[in-house]
Amino acid sequence: MLIPPHGNAPLKPLLLPQEEWSEALKRARTLKRLPLSSREVSDLFMLAMGAYTPLDGFMGATDWRGACLEMRLENGLFWPLPITLSCSEDFAVATGDEVALTDEEGTLLGILAVTEKYTIDKTLECREVYRTADEAHPGVAKVMAQGTVNLAGPVSVFSEGHFPETYQGLYLRPAETRALFAEKGWSTVAAFQTRNPMHRSHEFLARVAMEVCDGLLIHQVLGALKDGDIPAEVRVRAIDWLVANHFPEGRAIQAGYPIEMRYAGPREALLHALFRQNFGCSHLVVGRDHAGLGGYYGPYDAHHIFDQIDDGSLAIQPLKIDDTFHCFDCRGMATGNVCFAADDGADSLEEDERYRMVAAVATGNAVERVCRLDNDGKLRISGTRLREMFAGGEAIPPEYSRSGVVAILQAYYDGAA
Repeated sequence: MLIPPHGNAPLKPLLLPQEEWSEALKRARTLKRLPLSSREVSDLFMLAMGAYTPLDGFMGATDWRGACLEMRLENGLFWPLPITLSCSEDFAVATGDEVALTDEEGTLLGILAVTEKYTIDKTLECREVYRTADEAHPGVAKVMAQGTVNLAGPVSVFSEGHFPETYQGLYLRPAETRALFAEKGWSTVAAFQTRNPMHRSHEFLARVAMEVCDGLLIHQVLGALKDGDIPAEVRVRAIDWLVANHFPEGRAIQAGYPIEMRYAGPREALLHALFRQNFGCSHLVVGRDHAGLGGYYGPYDAHHIFDQIDDGSLAIQPLKIDDTFHCFDCRGMATGNVCFAADDGADSLEEDERYRMVAAVATGNAVERVCRLDNDGKLRISGTRLREMFAGGEAIPPEYSRSGVVAILQAYYDGAA
């Protein structure tokens, strides 16, 4: 039996049935139009697919404030980030009106039935959600660039943009992932969040998760990325190769979803867990500096925040995994709390045994440490550094990434040069 959607509610996709699109579009063409920012468009698409179940649209003032200050909506539902829609103060709309929602190019996406028009304290939102009001933070910059007024109300969506067509077979809605999990007979599924091709640390985290759960959902960000990020279609090919050659057969599914990252660190980790529960996942892999950026958050703040929320806030469980690196002394992948470079020079452990031991720690079981605490023979692996090496024409060490992944990424960089 799969985990229930958030709030024990049925999935609530807000995408209108196709047979209703024509009438809705006709009505939308008669309405005042409101262009959405890229973040608001991504939230609309998440509402459309049911990822934000059980929300029925954009939040009102009480829910905005509750999400910011208490991570709770007015009805008591746990919700760690505000999902809001803004407009300028002179946008002429009143409670009870309908507004046509468009992207920045003017494409009609849906209709908002306005229930409230209200102002917010942007600095309060930034300090509570992002822990900073520094506009160098891209999430803060987005909030500060919003219109001065928010509109609330339920939405009816009749477009998911280019995502379903561009990412056929990868763009999977929560109802579709749940059906796939059920078909495979999985009852426990770990979600692995990524916006990068999977290097050896990512692979290690994923394999640890498969020691805990029946299956793995490799869940790719398809929304707006940062400059220098590798396009989704390249990532998919690289991950496909990795799964086919280095993962147990039939244990991993790739999918993508349309969110735009906020880089809100711990708060965003909670949101990632919440909507992965809607996709049917029982666990979320939470690594070092999950959804973080620069030095705005501590490396394990996203671990700690799961211990600070009330019991029952989420049904999904975090798999908290420490700093992951290649250890030259024990000749393999290890973590900050389970390394295998023993003082007595014992033989290195096989990969499967490493996965099992780290999985035991991630699920709260004690494992005797078998490493030298003063060991500094570590190669720390990051997507940022990997992109720098490709861009600079550096050789990629085998400890950093599998050969097939390197070949696919090298072809991309050669073509982009």
